[in-house]
Amino acid sequence: MKPLISLVTPLFNEEENVNEFYERAKKILEKIGTHEIIFVNDGSRDKTLEKTLEIADKDKSVKIIDFSRNFGHQTAITAGMDNSQGEAVVIMDGDLQDTPETIPELVKKWKEGYEVVYAKRRSRKDTLFKRVTAYIFYRTIKKVAQIDITEDTGDFCLLDRKIIGTLKGIREHSRFVRGLTSWVGFKKAVVLFNREERKRGNTNYSLRKMMKFAYDGITSFSYFPLKMATYLGALSAFLGFLWGIYAIYQRIYHSETTVPGWATLAVAVFFLGGIQLIVLGIIGEYIGRIYTEVQNRPLYIIRQKINFD
Repeated sequence: MKPLISLVTPLFNEEENVNEFYERAKKILEKIGTHEIIFVNDGSRDKTLEKTLEIADKDKSVKIIDFSRNFGHQTAITAGMDNSQGEAVVIMDGDLQDTPETIPELVKKWKEGYEVVYAKRRSRKDTLFKRVTAYIFYRTIKKVAQIDITEDTGDFCLLDRKIIGTLKGIREHSRFVRGLTSWVGFKKAVVLFNREERKRGNTNYSLRKMMKFAYDGITSFSYFPLKMATYLGALSAFLGFLWGIYAIYQRIYHSETTVPGWATLAVAVFFLGGIQLIVLGIIGEYIGRIYTEVQNRPLYIIRQKINFD
């Protein structure tokens, strides 16, 4: 019999949290009904895999997908969804900042007929830097992207089986799951919860990874960077036109004071050169994404699967 609920949890170096996460999630899921817990080990370098194997050995409803290497958080979520069987799939991280106790509220909304249920953060106990950057990110992507993404949400959500089936057909490599769940449409609802601070372990999202994640989100659903390159080109051309008029004016009416300006010329060259490099870089990013897609490599490689029939 297929489970009612599948819980998909990507793990990367979460050995300090995985046992408590399992205990809290299992307690909640047992009250809801039939279920499965899918841990996706995303190339952890600590004892995360060993701890999940111990759990899976005692509880056959716990299933493990072990990647051959680290493929990334969004890809790990995708692998969990691909291998899930539940009528509804709950996605949440294993660091306990997203609380398992919120799951029943997501399921309640789903049973009311909603096909996508987001867990929206009423409050969050992250650092000031993380809160500010998250605020900027959500407002920016909502302005420039071609999707209506729900503000102050993460990957913590519930998806109906229809959504999972749809997402299985979307195999792009630059994955932004929360953007995809917004893009596919369907009936959506929101549940508020208080996001906890990380009690153990270190965050796996460095500044570099956060910037890449934000850039992936914007470029996956928007042509804004390309439009910005066009605007920069138009602006530089306009400034050059104004500078040309000024130079002609100086030459005609103040020729006696006009001195060849090598410094000005150098500034103009560097300014235009900088804009050209920015534009080339933006175009290169999009071309690089096209190159990655046409290589047709698999999204992930699984080393082993545990407790799957």
